[in-house]
Amino acid sequence: MSQTLADIGEFGMIRRIHKLIDQEGINAPGVTLGIGDDCAAFKPDEGFEVIVTCDCMVEGRHYLTDYISPFHLGRRSMVMNISDIGAMGGIPLYALVSLGLKKETPVKDMEEIYRGLMRELNPLGAAVIGGNITGADYSNFINITLIGKVEKSRMMRRSGARAGDAILVTGYPGQAAAGLKRILGNHQASDLSKDPLVTAYNMPIHRAREGRAIALSGFATAMIDISDGLVGDLGHICEESNVGAEITRNKLPLSEHMRDLINTQGWDIYEMITGESDDYELIITCAPDNKERLGSVIAEISDVPVTEIGNITAPDGIKIITPDGVRHPVRPVGWDHFK
Repeated sequence: MSQTLADIGEFGMIRRIHKLIDQEGINAPGVTLGIGDDCAAFKPDEGFEVIVTCDCMVEGRHYLTDYISPFHLGRRSMVMNISDIGAMGGIPLYALVSLGLKKETPVKDMEEIYRGLMRELNPLGAAVIGGNITGADYSNFINITLIGKVEKSRMMRRSGARAGDAILVTGYPGQAAAGLKRILGNHQASDLSKDPLVTAYNMPIHRAREGRAIALSGFATAMIDISDGLVGDLGHICEESNVGAEITRNKLPLSEHMRDLINTQGWDIYEMITGESDDYELIITCAPDNKERLGSVIAEISDVPVTEIGNITAPDGIKIITPDGVRHPVRPVGWDHFK
């Protein structure tokens, strides 16, 4: 029978986490005091601003344990936070991880969560430097605070878009929404682990390296990651920049897997692309003259496709242009935790 957290207790769990991080994590630069005291400490680099983000994942609300392994749960939790740092053009450095776990949780599941966290942090030279543990009566949860840095003159914001700018997007937004719909509609609980759309939902890819390169290039005017949905997050840029936007529906990028849904499922894939979907791709705005330059900058980092989907307008809301040329107003509504 698997050993549970109740068997080893809180302090046994802390010792295991500490040992696991020492063995499989890395030593991030700048840390002057790591795990073992009431606080961790680090020394900020001169000429940089410290940037901080946090995100929480709750069992049953943000993930379903039957459809995601503890290892990939750890990965997904960290990707959410790394994506925020990347969307600001920053470099992830230090993570504080708080876990709420039911006492019957297997010890190996807890360890696999941490392995997933470090799987995303290690390649970036970032490390877990502290956190907290508490018992949970009903639902497990993971809360992460991620600290990063960015040069004072290179921080990307949502507030820099200007009328006339092009709107670019990386990857294929909407795939995570399609993957979640597959999970929720899978009443027979068949194996979905190899479904590419379910993979897009459970194992998203952050664009931190691409975001960093974009920020350093100086070619972009605004940037945000797609954690709530394409239109919802574009709406944040419009609100903060006091502008509007037009999206041409026929320009929205469709992956091969999304195209297959048109014939096999009859789903409205454009609704999934523009609606709620935590894809962690990037929305970028830039002057039209810089579109190709940005494409080249991103191509030097990865092979992720970059698509121009529309343009920034004077403040008049967000509109989607359908193939008949009609402009349809849309509300920039994304994921709402209390809906």
